[in-house]
Amino acid sequence: DVMKRLFREAKLPIIPWLTLQRGEWRSHPEKCRRLIEKKFQYPAFIKPGNQGSSVGISKVCSRKEIGPAVDLAFSYDSKVLVERAIQGREIECSVLGNMQPEASVPGEIVPVNDFYDYEAKYVKEGSKLVIPAKLNSRKTKEVQQLSLRAFRAAECFGMARVDFLLDQRTGKFFLNEINTIPGFTPISMYPKLWEASGLPYCKLVSRLIDLA
Repeated sequence: DVMKRLFREAKLPIIPWLTLQRGEWRSHPEKCRRLIEKKFQYPAFIKPGNQGSSVGISKVCSRKEIGPAVDLAFSYDSKVLVERAIQGREIECSVLGNMQPEASVPGEIVPVNDFYDYEAKYVKEGSKLVIPAKLNSRKTKEVQQLSLRAFRAAECFGMARVDFLLDQRTGKFFLNEINTIPGFTPISMYPKLWEASGLPYCKLVSRLIDLA
């Protein structure tokens, strides 16, 4: 929620969202449901305000699914986000640097499930990383510039992975989130994007130590 407000202030293209507090949900669940349905069409995503690895995230397609999804999200945090579902491609970009950050080539995640949930990330086989993403030069430059703007808006240093959704209907990028502690195994997206950009794993580690 705080991240989204920072990005909105920086005029970055973010996914429309609504924030729920645990107290208001417990006191006025029907009012919250009406608020969600007034702001969003189905499907929508419901997720904890602070989490990682897609833990606690649900895709809801009807009113009856809202309650269980909100309760699940509140089991992980006292703040819950409801977001409009964007049908499109999942594009990620790695950023490296302090005062003069650089952006890697972008990559694409093709999830084995309906969306890139915990199971698709860690349990089921079949999700694919496409590096570099199949984008034209104009779209590649656009997502790199958006990544750098997001990095600066959040006042990040060192490293971050910036995640986008590319709307298949409009061709517009939506900034999903900036991940300030991205996965960093040799097969994780962050180092693999830098490897594809000409910076191998060992040199990337050394660069991060120098930046620190």
